[in-house]
Amino acid sequence: MPHKQADHVCPPWVGLVSLLNPLRRLLHTPHSVLGPHIRENMTVIEPGPGMGYFTLEVARLVGPKGKVVALDLQERMLQALHRRAARAGLASRLELRTTKPKDLGIRRKGIADFFLAFYMVHEVPDPGRFFEQAYDSLKNGGKLLFAEPRGHVSRELFERELALAVAAGFKVRSRPAIGWSRAALLEKAASKPTKVNKAPAHHRKRA
Repeated sequence: MPHKQADHVCPPWVGLVSLLNPLRRLLHTPHSVLGPHIRENMTVIEPGPGMGYFTLEVARLVGPKGKVVALDLQERMLQALHRRAARAGLASRLELRTTKPKDLGIRRKGIADFFLAFYMVHEVPDPGRFFEQAYDSLKNGGKLLFAEPRGHVSRELFERELALAVAAGFKVRSRPAIGWSRAALLEKAASKPTKVNKAPAHHRKRA
């Protein structure tokens, strides 16, 4: 089922009311969600960061020599994120880029150690292409944390999205428990699975 991105993109005002709501910490403490996966000196890609609920914690975890590449469709979201990062003394660790609905805009392959896709794949118009681009952006063995909100994404839809990630080349390593979420930790294999194209019967050689 295609995703209608235009109907789902989170507007900037929601970032203040919901995404940065202090009560959210009852479900998602950034360090508990990200701490097991992110280390110093990593390069992390985060599309759809909003105003940086997770981004600032990612920046702390990667340390002064690490980098966080935050991608968003909305310039206003990135501006708000930059202001918050500057106040926290973390702006130098962030690279902010505007992106397009169907293109993350990452041209170099194998640049990231970790990819965070938190509560945003259901907003993407072409999730299959999204996972392909995420796969290409990661180093071999790189991880992707994929999470969707239970209130918006059914189990059936989540499994369809997860199947697209596997088709792109990812392996499912675990199903981490994250409050009110459906989640999977994925890993980039050294090579994508090859597709075997069987020739029509009349093209096959006889033994």
